[in-house]
Amino acid sequence: MSEADGLRQRRPLRPQVVTDDDGQAPEAKDGSSFSGRVFRVTFLMLAVSLTVPLLGAMMLLESPIDPQALSFKEPPLLLGVLHPNTKLRQAERLFENQLIGPESIAHIGDVMFTGTADGQVVKLEDGEIETIARFGSGPCKTRDDEPVCGRPLGIRAGPNGTLFVADAYKGLFEVNPWTREVKLLLSSETPIEGKKMSFVNDLTVTQDGRKIYFTDSSSKWQRRDYLLLVMEGTDDGRLLEYDTVTREVKVLLDQLRFPNGVQLSPAEDFVLVAETTMARIRRVYVSGLMKGGADLFVENMPGFPDNIRPSSSGGYWVGMSTIRPNPGFSMLDFLSERPWIKRMIFKGKQKKSYSVFCLEGGDYLNLCPGASPCGQGVFLTCT
Repeated sequence: MSEADGLRQRRPLRPQVVTDDDGQAPEAKDGSSFSGRVFRVTFLMLAVSLTVPLLGAMMLLESPIDPQALSFKEPPLLLGVLHPNTKLRQAERLFENQLIGPESIAHIGDVMFTGTADGQVVKLEDGEIETIARFGSGPCKTRDDEPVCGRPLGIRAGPNGTLFVADAYKGLFEVNPWTREVKLLLSSETPIEGKKMSFVNDLTVTQDGRKIYFTDSSSKWQRRDYLLLVMEGTDDGRLLEYDTVTREVKVLLDQLRFPNGVQLSPAEDFVLVAETTMARIRRVYVSGLMKGGADLFVENMPGFPDNIRPSSSGGYWVGMSTIRPNPGFSMLDFLSERPWIKRMIFKGKQKKSYSVFCLEGGDYLNLCPGASPCGQGVFLTCT
């Protein structure tokens, strides 16, 4: 046999471990396996004991909302003219950190007027802020104070140098900004066709000041509960007409889901109304051959519309409460077809203690005391 053949026939010896307790290894292995099974069973029983009561409680707890399933088209692509930009970051900031929640803005000459979250109508002139009207009373420190304090929202300048103001809780007012005289035109406590106005929102006025077109966002939910209104998709909002001469009120369009901003056309032949929950703007004809008719002015918008105001070019400025990113993920679009998720979120929540719903880009629908901008698609609890 050659040396090479001998090397090929040699087999490597496998190392062997020799112990004194040669028969104890299987026992140790079996003991370890038994301990693992005990841990897994214990963990499973603990998880079940916690989950089952929690699910049971969730089933028994009532939800303050009864969400409706809504269907949306795929949001338009944010390309071309819809491509996001940063132009608003270049805007000049006026009265920064001096106003609390200014909503609508009106102007008479160079003087501006707005309503704030602490229940005031203020005049902004020469860098100074001056309160000219309050429709309520109280400390006006929290959202729960709003029904007593009042919350001025829509505001427009009339033809006689007065202001027309929509207060979410109090109704429609006419304010003389020079004499401070306040006149109640229509109280929210007045039932309109058998329904109370719970959320008076925006208004628009004819050039002669006779007709006021305004929105009542809901007969069920108040402004402080607007998150519940959005999540429920309630269709009890209305567009109304108030005649300042006859004091008559008419319902022009009902069964709207969160009607918000309104704007009368330059020819005063139609009124636009933003239907926030449905991401669209409706058009209602108030004069001419089409009077009494209604149609869609624009639908499937790239965001959920809020206020509407005329532009100098003949079009309209529309403020969006939040966008519907595409490409991207829209949480509100996702939840719209899943009412059971919304119902579970608000289980056991009271009107004045509910979740902060954070939107894309760190925006949020409801700002509770102490809450801060949060991450995408996150729910925070506010008490």
